[in-house]
Amino acid sequence: MYDLQELYQEVVMDHNRSPRNFRKLGNANRSAEGFNPLCGDQITLYLEVDDDDKIKDIGFQAGGCAISKASASMMTDVVKGVSVKEAEHIFNNFRQMITQEDYDAEILGDAEILSGVSQYPARIKCAVLSWHTLKSALDGADTQRITTE
Repeated sequence: MYDLQELYQEVVMDHNRSPRNFRKLGNANRSAEGFNPLCGDQITLYLEVDDDDKIKDIGFQAGGCAISKASASMMTDVVKGVSVKEAEHIFNNFRQMITQEDYDAEILGDAEILSGVSQYPARIKCAVLSWHTLKSALDGADTQRITTE
């Protein structure tokens, strides 16, 4: 039987080896870049937001550690197809989870497995980089976002 640590490792490694939505979108109308200078993790996030303010498609390109890449993969899975407003709600929920506040695990999908990263302060930045980059893209920013929280 799996314990939580084994499940965490399995899910993270699956998303790292086979990241979902790992591609550049040619038809993106929003994008943002994220970079963590402390460890070198980087991400470019591409969103296609339709006229109804729905995330029609999402993709990313990234380099860095397994947690950073896996978190980006999980994040794209959970926000693809939702409205910008819903994606902002999901972002806030993820932030609450990482800061050990009350959160709704059901809306986070696989990303809920990253709740344990809050026990490792040096790894938090790896897990949140893509999420803060998403927030920048949702806000319409097309600039580099450095995560230093």
